[in-house]
Amino acid sequence: MFFFKKSLDLPTPDTALPGRPRPIPTSVRHVVNGHDLKGPYPEGYQTAIFALGCFWGAERKFWQTPGVWVTAVGYINGITPNPTYEETCTGMTGHAEAVLVVYDPAKVSYDELLRLFWESHDPTQGMRQGNDVGTTYRSGIYVTSPEQRAAAEASKAAYDAALKAKGFPPITTEIVDAPTFYFAEDYHQQYLARNPNGYCGLGGTGVSCPIGTGVNA
Repeated sequence: MFFFKKSLDLPTPDTALPGRPRPIPTSVRHVVNGHDLKGPYPEGYQTAIFALGCFWGAERKFWQTPGVWVTAVGYINGITPNPTYEETCTGMTGHAEAVLVVYDPAKVSYDELLRLFWESHDPTQGMRQGNDVGTTYRSGIYVTSPEQRAAAEASKAAYDAALKAKGFPPITTEIVDAPTFYFAEDYHQQYLARNPNGYCGLGGTGVSCPIGTGVNA
């Protein structure tokens, strides 16, 4: 998406951009399935949030997954309130590009979503994914419950061992309690459905993740 050299250091509260008090305008419905991006979501459905590089291709991976109700792209784990895309691209908001995934746990497990997350990118690259360089492209899992944290940590350990066996460096993925997810501008939502030939820099390691073979709540 952007290929110029950017800082690989996160800003501090003193150096981050100020942002704004109100959310930026964004889409209301999912372009592909028509479901509400911001809810209300069906009873019993759960939410997962992942960062794995450029959110355009990452979101498509998840909306194509059976059992996923709706997806949305946005910005997470930064400092600047209600950031814009242009602001996040400077690296001075502290956010990562992320995908919000709302899913039916009776049809797809959180472990299966974790497996898709790990296998869809290279989680050992730090502040980059391939040609996409900068703090916005870091790898992250933003958990919404103690159960999600336990599953995320276990999957990280399992995949770290699998990657190490193939000669990869340690995983750099951050796992933190989910802070505010700021929905991105409407033209980013389901970008590759709107622009089928659009840029997608997503690429995995080719190493299988040894989790996510079953369905559970």
